[in-house]
Amino acid sequence: MGQRREMSPAKRDPPRTFLSFSQLLLNSGSLGPPLPRPKVSYLEVEILDQRTGTPVSIIDKVHPSSTVLDLKNRFHKACPGWCPSRTGLKTDPNGPFLPDTCVMETIATSSLVSVYPTDLGRQVGWTAVFLSQYFGPLLIYLVFYLRLSNVYADAIKSRRPLVVHLACFCHSLHYIKHLLETLFVHKLCDGCTPLRNLLKGCAFYWGFTAWLGYYVNHPLYTPPYYANKQIIPSLVWFLFCEAGNFYVNIALARHSQRGLHPGPTCNPFSWLFKLVHCPQYTYEIGAWISFAIMTQTVPVAVFAALVSTQMLLRARKRRHKYLRRRNGGGGAYRRAAVIPFIL
Repeated sequence: MGQRREMSPAKRDPPRTFLSFSQLLLNSGSLGPPLPRPKVSYLEVEILDQRTGTPVSIIDKVHPSSTVLDLKNRFHKACPGWCPSRTGLKTDPNGPFLPDTCVMETIATSSLVSVYPTDLGRQVGWTAVFLSQYFGPLLIYLVFYLRLSNVYADAIKSRRPLVVHLACFCHSLHYIKHLLETLFVHKLCDGCTPLRNLLKGCAFYWGFTAWLGYYVNHPLYTPPYYANKQIIPSLVWFLFCEAGNFYVNIALARHSQRGLHPGPTCNPFSWLFKLVHCPQYTYEIGAWISFAIMTQTVPVAVFAALVSTQMLLRARKRRHKYLRRRNGGGGAYRRAAVIPFIL
């Protein structure tokens, strides 16, 4: 009776609870081996002189997802004399310039990338370029129309024909529309262009405006051969093309935000999207051709022909770019660039 009773082993060990089991799992660490972290293989970019091929600078540890603009900024830190806004980079001395949005891994064939820098000269923004190209012709034409500063020394005080006033209205409307679109419609990129491109564009538009404005507003100017039968239809077609160009530019600006290309809708101005890829150029060419027919002058006809050629080349380039992005340049694509069924 007085002896101490020994307890069984089952009664001496405390029972395992859920709390102790969870602590056991937490203290034991991970159940499996740790997953290897992905290693990023950085690029090394050597910047070579375009003429001699000697290294100008070496940029190491360039992330593959970095852009050309990032590389320009690092190159500017290493060589402050190379400003990013006026530096152009090429992978080949005779090749095209790399866009600022180009990703480095798309041009890298190995861990070492060689690029060649070029000083593009003084740069200006695209907004300033378009405003200068459109605001100049508006003022220059009004100088000839209002005959300021005795443009036509001792001008004949005669009544000017109606087509002269209509031509001034159409010309001013065209460039006012372009100015408003530049400010409020078009989504211009933040990039820049060399100053020489601004000078060339202004010389082209301003020079031709002075030439055609001088002839149309000259006191000895004669109206078209068929008079109102030629003027009125041309005026109506000019206004129609200007309205169509304005609507298409708005549609393109809205769809560019979503990365899409607009198509035909219930609006009659959009039906050209069924036939051509760049209807804004189709309406632009139609407007200048109608203006040339309405005024019946050689300077306007020459300017309309040059502008039409320029827009045909732009439209062709845009169409090819769209096809490469769409399906690699293959497949059927029935829409023409500007003129339905022809170009």
